[in-house]
Amino acid sequence: MAGVATAVVLVGLGSWAVRGSGDGHPGAPVAAGAPSGTKSPAPTVTSTTNSPAVEAGEATKGLHKAKSTATPTHSAPANTGGKGTTGSDAKAPAQQTAPAGMRNITVVNRTSQTLWAVVTNSPLYPRGAHLAPGQSASVTVGNSWGGRIWGRTGCSGDASGHCLTGDCTTTCGGPTTPTTLGEFSFNAYDGMDFYDVSMVDGSNLPMYINISHTSTTDPLSASGCYQGKCTFAVDCPAAMQAKNGSQVIGCEPPCAAFGGDTYCCRGAWAGRDNCVPSKWPVDYTQVFKKAEPYAYSYAFDDGATMPCKGSCFYRVTFGVT
Repeated sequence: MAGVATAVVLVGLGSWAVRGSGDGHPGAPVAAGAPSGTKSPAPTVTSTTNSPAVEAGEATKGLHKAKSTATPTHSAPANTGGKGTTGSDAKAPAQQTAPAGMRNITVVNRTSQTLWAVVTNSPLYPRGAHLAPGQSASVTVGNSWGGRIWGRTGCSGDASGHCLTGDCTTTCGGPTTPTTLGEFSFNAYDGMDFYDVSMVDGSNLPMYINISHTSTTDPLSASGCYQGKCTFAVDCPAAMQAKNGSQVIGCEPPCAAFGGDTYCCRGAWAGRDNCVPSKWPVDYTQVFKKAEPYAYSYAFDDGATMPCKGSCFYRVTFGVT
């Protein structure tokens, strides 16, 4: 298949820089009933937008290297990100346009901390786009793109690019736990996209996803509410807290926190029929479901996959309602 163009536009101040990796939950989402082997090819980077101060990381292996730069401006209000915090009433940033046959993905930082937003199979990979509170970045990808989006926090900013959460090696096969993931498979089956927020690998940031440029009704409000329930920070039990010294930096998934076949869905607990959180000694998936009721909370939580018909655009927001 011929390569498709990928471009990136950042909005904010200065900048630089796939479904969770838990057992039974690899790669981007695929709908039930989709043919086995359904896969979206990675785009080839052929064009970027240019203005000062942003250098993208190397795209995935086999893609061209590209430097993407932009002059950012503030576009989204900051949000404290605390539990129960009310988000700003200001409108979210408008979606960027995209050439024919291309899609737009916008990532928005509505937390109170600086983060690096990673979009795999794009110029925003592996290091990501540097987003201060209130900033956003947009990337254009092909119609059959598939990949993951996450935020890296507590980053050193030096040549090592080390971060406290969402970190990965220079090859960046995927982030370390705990990391909240946005997962996407475009044009995966019968002209449908499938996407989800996944906390299978734990949570380091609140995240919600909105859709546009489609006749599909967005299941979430623009402020991250779903069926009467909204997006909150995870209230993490002490035994699952990931810490940097005394600072809580995320919430580990039960497999990483406790180990064992039960919480890791291995051995007698392996497979869809046996990996049943309601049969665990403690159903720790509810830690994540209470914060984000629409998110994947364990490997076989397939009801959390959402569809979108047509050439959908996506806005991924880091922040709470």
